[in-house]
Amino acid sequence: MLFIRGSNNRYRVAAEDDVIFEALQIYNRYFSRGEALTDPDKAKDCIKLKLAPLEHEVFLGVFLDNQHKVIACEELFRGTIDGASVYPREVVKTALQHNAAALIFAHNHPSGISEPSQADRVITEKLKSALALIDIRVLDHFVVGEAVYSFAEHGLL
Repeated sequence: MLFIRGSNNRYRVAAEDDVIFEALQIYNRYFSRGEALTDPDKAKDCIKLKLAPLEHEVFLGVFLDNQHKVIACEELFRGTIDGASVYPREVVKTALQHNAAALIFAHNHPSGISEPSQADRVITEKLKSALALIDIRVLDHFVVGEAVYSFAEHGLL
């Protein structure tokens, strides 16, 4: 059971809509323009909140400045229940449009399995190489399933 504070400063049992609204407020706070992403766990939690409920694959980019402050969080590609096509050229164009210095990628696996596929590993390496040519760093790539898998935490970046 979850309790929230009402406008009269008294606590009440939260309805599902209230919980969702509060979760979206937290998400927006961490991914609003100018917010610094300094805690990987908070970034993971916010990304999971956005991607976990989806029934199709979505590939996100979190564009950051040189202080790791959020410039934008955008859905870059949308796929089906078991895949999404990701095009490095489009990622590079979008990163340049945002004048990003760094990027965090994230995508979901509707199957619930957060272990990255071989295709996930290959596209991450392609993106990292393409972005390195224009001095944009890839800080992490999260795969959201039942849990959140971090490429950086597993030494894959």
